[in-house]
Amino acid sequence: MFEIPVESLETPALTKAQLADMLFEQIGLNKRESKDMIDAFFEVISQRLIAGEDVKLAGFGNFQIRIKAPRPGRNPRTGELIPIAARRVVTFHASQKLKDQIQGDVDDSAGADELVEYNLLPPEA
Repeated sequence: MFEIPVESLETPALTKAQLADMLFEQIGLNKRESKDMIDAFFEVISQRLIAGEDVKLAGFGNFQIRIKAPRPGRNPRTGELIPIAARRVVTFHASQKLKDQIQGDVDDSAGADELVEYNLLPPEA
């Protein structure tokens, strides 16, 4: 289980660099291996989405490609009509397990310690 004190986060977002640092500190990979592993993970996900495939991460959620139809738009400054072309977008749907964990954090937040945990390892068999 990865543990990061909330106050140590420089930004409210978790970054790839922070993930690589966690692999370095808590698993013992060297910094280069950690960075390469994180980059490879996101590259695989990106390539699958570019190819039009859905990406399903058990216990986390699903990334899906959706095609948005063309539609009329409007320039908010001038009011001029501008056509918006059809495009592909990525959507994310959290798994029920993740939703339940997030909801549990809200219910228990009054007495919770200021600690964020990330489990990046598969369950041990």
